[in-house]
Amino acid sequence: MDPLVRAIALFVFCIIVFRFSGKRTLKDITVFDFVLLLIISEAAQNALIDDDYSLVNGMLVIGAYVLLDIGLSLVKRLSPTVEKMIDGTAVILVEEGKLLEKVMRKSRVDKEDILQSAREQDGIENLQDIKYAILEKNGTISIIPYKK
Repeated sequence: MDPLVRAIALFVFCIIVFRFSGKRTLKDITVFDFVLLLIISEAAQNALIDDDYSLVNGMLVIGAYVLLDIGLSLVKRLSPTVEKMIDGTAVILVEEGKLLEKVMRKSRVDKEDILQSAREQDGIENLQDIKYAILEKNGTISIIPYKK
């Protein structure tokens, strides 16, 4: 039973850590982020398995994560509040061509992130051509240009 408790505790901890690290954390992973993720993975594996490297223990941990994923998706479907806590919500970064600095600071997004997304999506080079820029739940920035 110990591996199941460890799996659940680590799952909840990781959800909390990555939820508070911000949406953009998982969008653009740098080499440093990737190495950090590998180290975290190794630490998580050690915390889960302890001294028991048996096949059954591994299967218990994997099964626990699959069941947690299924259960969490059902709970999120039934409770918008839980979904918002876990997945977050989309936030507006630019409105009518104006940067919303407070929201940008909280989301850890800078002007260059927005302009890069604008260039990639619509070839927009000026902030004044952006009606809305929205930081989506998955960390991408959607650009809605002014109609031409």
